[in-house]
Amino acid sequence: MPFSVYALGLAVFAQGTSEFMLSGLLSGIAADLHVSVPAAALLTSAFAVGMVIGAPLMALLGRNWPRRRALLFFLCVFAAVHVVGALTSSYGVLLVTRVVGALANAGFWAVALVTAVALAGPEARARATSVVVGGVTVACVAGVPAGAWLGGQWGWRAAFWAVALVSLPAIAVIAATIPAGRSGAALPSARAELRTLAGPRLLLTLLTSALVQGATFCAFSYFEPIARHITGLGSAWVPALLALFGTGSFIGVTVCGRIIDRRPVAVTAAGLVALTAGWVLFASAAGSAVAVVALVLVQGMLAFGTGTALISHVFRLADGAPTLAGSFATAAFNVGGALGPWLGGLAIGAGSGFRSPLWVSAALMVVALGTAGAAWTRRSAPALRSDVHAYEQGSSDG
Repeated sequence: MPFSVYALGLAVFAQGTSEFMLSGLLSGIAADLHVSVPAAALLTSAFAVGMVIGAPLMALLGRNWPRRRALLFFLCVFAAVHVVGALTSSYGVLLVTRVVGALANAGFWAVALVTAVALAGPEARARATSVVVGGVTVACVAGVPAGAWLGGQWGWRAAFWAVALVSLPAIAVIAATIPAGRSGAALPSARAELRTLAGPRLLLTLLTSALVQGATFCAFSYFEPIARHITGLGSAWVPALLALFGTGSFIGVTVCGRIIDRRPVAVTAAGLVALTAGWVLFASAAGSAVAVVALVLVQGMLAFGTGTALISHVFRLADGAPTLAGSFATAAFNVGGALGPWLGGLAIGAGSGFRSPLWVSAALMVVALGTAGAAWTRRSAPALRSDVHAYEQGSSDG
């Protein structure tokens, strides 16, 4: 695996830390900027919306740029807005930096996924994808707890400075190792790429990816109240459970990256079925501490392993969209990340209790199985029609 692919993973680690670290910093931000905690929480929502909207828009903006230029532009903007965020005393300015940072993050993700696949080659497509996605899982394991610790020791601004500083070595390695020129092949037009991305199989795969991420983040967002009010674990267990989920996620993307290129359909199908069964079991056994600890690890493995497999499927189906495929995969990931917690909150608000997000996750996975089955049917239909045609031709010849 080229070293530059790991630099892309380091940059994604910094960006993933930024995306999720505010959950441990909200009270400090609210007190320092004299706003309410819900207003501080809007900073997270603003980042999520910027990621969804920004992925395709930023990919279109930079599609004709050399990949190194695009990666450096987006990553430098991302680092710069964190410096501004660390210095500002204005809530409005901080909110703008979160939106701009999300746009830059989305643009970087879109280009980084395409670049990693191109550098690794078709035979290591999924492994390269797993390295980039693995940056997010390492952020969950180490970056987010470290950001919360920095915020507790030196204030929330220290976490913003840390994100900017971690971005610097990635900037240096990308500048030194990513080829400066454009790829040798002529790019299709933006309209042709969009036509490719509008194909039914690809749309169904993107929808499946969004549903899987929705199920993942629906449950993940409510681990704290589930652990405390359903399982009966103390608040001291919550960081350990989150770190355990992140550890499972890292294992999942690593293992999947090594096997998915050999058996893509079988591994993805097995992952979807196991993930669905896992959320059902989690919802049923949420009162057992032993079951919860085990399932947090296992579901982290399955969720991010299956998510990585689906992203690699997007690239396999979107050969005709070399610059925009990554942006659509990124948008689908973040649509799920925004949809899942919202649906889980609706279930809790309806009086269904803190266990209900786990059942919502299971329901989302049932729908994901349906969309994945529909995509597989479309994959099989042309081959079936070809076999029928050959059989009829042979009969007429006979």
